[in-house]
Amino acid sequence: MVYNFTLFYPKNLDPLPVNEVLRKLLIPRKWRHYLRIEQNVTINGKYRYFNELVKPGDKIDIVLDQIDSMQQTYPASRRMPDVIYEDDNLLIINKKKGQKTHPNLNETDTALNDCATYLASSPYIVHRLDMLTGGLLLVAKNPAVVPILNRELTNKTFHREYLAKVIHADKLKKNGTIDLPIGQDPDDQRKRTVNKTGLHAVTHYELLKKYSDNTALVKLTLETGRTHQIRVHLAAIGCPIVGDPLYNPYFAGENLALDAYEISLIKPFSFEKLHVKLPDEKIEL
Repeated sequence: MVYNFTLFYPKNLDPLPVNEVLRKLLIPRKWRHYLRIEQNVTINGKYRYFNELVKPGDKIDIVLDQIDSMQQTYPASRRMPDVIYEDDNLLIINKKKGQKTHPNLNETDTALNDCATYLASSPYIVHRLDMLTGGLLLVAKNPAVVPILNRELTNKTFHREYLAKVIHADKLKKNGTIDLPIGQDPDDQRKRTVNKTGLHAVTHYELLKKYSDNTALVKLTLETGRTHQIRVHLAAIGCPIVGDPLYNPYFAGENLALDAYEISLIKPFSFEKLHVKLPDEKIEL
């Protein structure tokens, strides 16, 4: 499969060598090698050596024909997802609460199965949401953008923000950072717990609103992406999420009051920022 991308070098950036522009676009080293030896990157229609400059306003054409993907394919569910944003490379949906992000074995009722129905082809997974969490889920429409999005996750260019309703609002500051390692709960395989030997995990929160029943609406930003991170961290500071069956001892059968609310990133093969919010009418807290 051959993938073609066209972009214009921004007029507000300083001139850079071709190789540095490709690095700035987070194109993997292996692909840069193929682009050089096959002369599959052109500037204003002509090949330039990798040490030659790209100048503001220059047109850049990239042809990738050496892309292999080891990701599994996802059969269609015959159900359409709730699409919030789409372009040539990306799809952002509103994942339903109670729905898995991706299937295990022969399951066909997950969010990625719904995306396969919409796209009439298999999507490519970028990140996950817990089954009980609703809101924005980003998937890739082709394998060429996956490693770039993964690098954005790693270098924190890809930001995810959440909204949650928690109990014991009186324990919260106006703003705070929860920096506690998370590991497997030795007594319950379904759960995670704060553990000295666990993985580094950091969650930032902002208190948005307090309610008369001592609950609160908080906005959360992930610096890391551990399983159940937000749920474990909020429970660890004494403010578990409303409707959390694993970490809230006062769970009463409600839906988990946690929504993936915002996604921001740089569009792959571009210098364009993308910022997507879940519409207010779709927030379920």
